[in-house]
Amino acid sequence: MKEYRHTVQYYETDKMGITHHSNYIRWMEEARIDFLSQIGWDYPKLESLGIISLVTAVTCSYRISTTFSDEISIHVSVAEWKGVRLKLDYDMKNADGKTVCTGHSEHCFIDENGKPIRLSKAFPDFHQALASLAQTE
Repeated sequence: MKEYRHTVQYYETDKMGITHHSNYIRWMEEARIDFLSQIGWDYPKLESLGIISLVTAVTCSYRISTTFSDEISIHVSVAEWKGVRLKLDYDMKNADGKTVCTGHSEHCFIDENGKPIRLSKAFPDFHQALASLAQTE
């Protein structure tokens, strides 16, 4: 799985030149969208099938500050998948390979009527893609 790369933009920094803490959550979303695309289940595909992904929890632990133009690599891994709730871990590193932030997000999948989807029955290929990554991560 290819890591997602993000270059810190000027507008993402505060008056002190440090990346504002809220941006790390945005980067997690960018990396998650890229991750799903890499496994063949990008958002346009999910939405065309009537699958909506909800964020139910998110955490972020800051280790080292980042600044404008820093290149950050983000590794996404499936921490847990049991067929209903997806838990992802994020490890963000700077160009020196030092961890700048770690994060975690939790998601569930619902249909267009707001009802939970059991992917193992409704979309077994998607379920299997997530299950296989949870077993190897």
